[in-house]
Amino acid sequence: MKSNIGTFDRILRITVGLFLIIATTANLIGVWGWIGIIPLATGLLSFCPMYSVLGIRSCGVQTDADEDTSGV
Repeated sequence: MKSNIGTFDRILRITVGLFLIIATTANLIGVWGWIGIIPLATGLLSFCPMYSVLGIRSCGVQTDADEDTSGV
């Protein structure tokens, strides 16, 4: 899995996901708040399957030189 989520996007997803989960466990919102698991997981993994399907990247353009980490 290649990262397709940028820093700002990650912070936003993790924040929203945690807020929804905490609000659900505190009985501030209904069980629908458990949907926060999705943005939390995608933020922590820096990968969004929907972004891959739609061809979206919020982490900038990755060049071939960025992918080559072999040091050769």
